[in-house]
Amino acid sequence: MIRTTQSCWFLLVVAISALSCKKEDSFDADIIIYGGTSAAITAAVQATKSGKSVIVVSPDKHLGGLSSGGLGFTDTGDKSVIGGLARDFYHRVYLHYEDSTAWRWQQHAEYGNKGQGTPAMDGAARTMWIFEPHVAEKVFEDYVKEYGIDVRRDEWLDRESGVAMEGTRIMSITMLSGNTYTGKVFIDATYEGDLMAAAGVSYHVGREANSLYGEKWNGVQTGVLHHGHWFKSDISPYRVPGDSTSGLLYGVSAEHPGEYGAGDHRVQAYCFRMCLSNHPDNRVAFPKPDHYNPDHYELLVRVFASGWRETFQKFDPIPNRKTDTNNHGPFSTDFIGMNYDYPEASYERRREIIKEHADYQKGLMYFLANDPQVPAEVRDEMAQWGLAKDEFTDNGNWPHQLYIREARRMVGQYVMTEYDTFSEREVAEPVGMGSYTLDSHNVQRYVKPDGYVQNEGDIGVHPKQPYRISYGSLVPKQDECTNLLVPVCLSSSHIAFGSIRMEPVFMILGQSAALAASLAIDNGTDVQGVAYAALEKELLAAGQVLAVPSK
Repeated sequence: MIRTTQSCWFLLVVAISALSCKKEDSFDADIIIYGGTSAAITAAVQATKSGKSVIVVSPDKHLGGLSSGGLGFTDTGDKSVIGGLARDFYHRVYLHYEDSTAWRWQQHAEYGNKGQGTPAMDGAARTMWIFEPHVAEKVFEDYVKEYGIDVRRDEWLDRESGVAMEGTRIMSITMLSGNTYTGKVFIDATYEGDLMAAAGVSYHVGREANSLYGEKWNGVQTGVLHHGHWFKSDISPYRVPGDSTSGLLYGVSAEHPGEYGAGDHRVQAYCFRMCLSNHPDNRVAFPKPDHYNPDHYELLVRVFASGWRETFQKFDPIPNRKTDTNNHGPFSTDFIGMNYDYPEASYERRREIIKEHADYQKGLMYFLANDPQVPAEVRDEMAQWGLAKDEFTDNGNWPHQLYIREARRMVGQYVMTEYDTFSEREVAEPVGMGSYTLDSHNVQRYVKPDGYVQNEGDIGVHPKQPYRISYGSLVPKQDECTNLLVPVCLSSSHIAFGSIRMEPVFMILGQSAALAASLAIDNGTDVQGVAYAALEKELLAAGQVLAVPSK
């Protein structure tokens, strides 16, 4: 009996010792950046160049967000307004592909040099806008090494109680690991805006009513059919065609879509930007995913039956016989209507949503490649493609980043709206420029009054010219938080964000946020109190473009 008691005491001592060894550490820096996106890295590089200590606290293990997560067919818009570190990123990509050893699966001369509205490789400007995922990730990792940036990976903010504030200032943020990061200024560079929300900053999820900001292209857009991502033929949404009592096909909502122009809680669709290969030695057959159900793709079968044959139109070419494959058509890789709860969801629920998206999209590719209901010519062409064997090698060749096109959007000191993107009002205190189409993907799939299926929410409206993005859209209202900048989930309406949300712009705004943070520290001011004349001088010195260049 005595020996048993001694054993218990020994085990208790060991357990206490083990717990004491699991230390919860505290780290300090001038600037704490939460996130691992492209904006996070450009912000960290600029903070270091400005002489500030910085820590990147990243939930992600891979750096670069979508830029290294499959989106290699860059949404450039007008490349003349992409400056600073963003342009340097694309210059480094150019240098990579100037090396003949970069062309492993095809000769450089075989590559078509097709970009999105611009040549992929611009020799005069020494930039390349189209690239493979692993190349982008290497560029971001090179930045980290060159500038000695302290990156803490797989660190997840305690969203319930991990933000310590004194008045309107964030003092520190604590992770689920127990680690605490103390700083003078914080930057939320996540796609979700988790730090912003946890700090009590106002934000919006979903689409605002057009009436809120006097816009035209916000809110529910029933009957507005842009791009080609809508049903051009009358297709029944019911399991038994024409029989409403038979139930709806998978992916079709039974809800009323809402009144035209009204606000709602819905979020534009997400997808994975797959990197595919048609090189026989560098492709992996599409796997049959968990929970595969061919019935989920019955609506696509009916689209094929209507004569639609555009499956491969967004297999956009990137170097080495690979693609950046994006959504195209009425039924494609966008998992429409299945992400509404993602922006505010718990980490556990978000992981479930990401898995659901992966299962849907993997299932779609398996279905296209194998199901006899798919037209033979489509299956035959799909047989030439597979996942790129040399990409995402630690994740089964599947992208590690879901395309979070939109989540929370801050309601800050200044709200960017379509009027700003159309250059219909003067934008004060610019910190960068945007130029891409006001682009929203579909938000819902519903049944029209005539009993046929239709998608809603896909908008594509071109701005007249490149437009300025206000510093006020990066900062919260002063009575909410005075030492936080938000360059990704910035203050913008849904439709304006549809243009701003491009990766080059996020890089631009990340750098600008770091310059503003440095000035706030140097001058002992709130981020709202940064003198714009001083900031403008720093922005221009860093190569940022703040006005449309003269031709």
